[in-house]
Amino acid sequence: MPIEFKIEPAVKRKISEINPNLDSRISLIGKIIDIGENLLVLDDGTGKINISFSEEIPKPELKIGNMVRIFGFVIPSEQIEIQAEIIQDMSKLKKEYLEILRK
Repeated sequence: MPIEFKIEPAVKRKISEINPNLDSRISLIGKIIDIGENLLVLDDGTGKINISFSEEIPKPELKIGNMVRIFGFVIPSEQIEIQAEIIQDMSKLKKEYLEILRK
C-alpha cells in the first residue's frame, strides 16, 4: 500500500488577518513593493509582509509593481514572514476577478 502525503490547503488571507498561532499555509494576493535577494515585500492594501523564497520555486519574472499570488508557509517570528512555495503572476487579471479571488 503506497504512503499518501497530504498537503494542508492554503487558506486565503489578507496580510492584516494572518494569525501565526492558527495559520500555517496561506495564500495572499498583493503588489510587490520591494525586491531583494530571495526576498520580496508584498502589500495587499491591509499591510505589508516579507516573502522569502528559494531559487527553485516556480515564479514569474519579479518586478516592483506587479500583482502576484503567493502560496506559502507562515514563519512565526517577531515580524511574521512567509516562506513562499509558489509565486504566480496576477498582473494581467482583471480587477473584478481579482476581488473575487481575494474573497
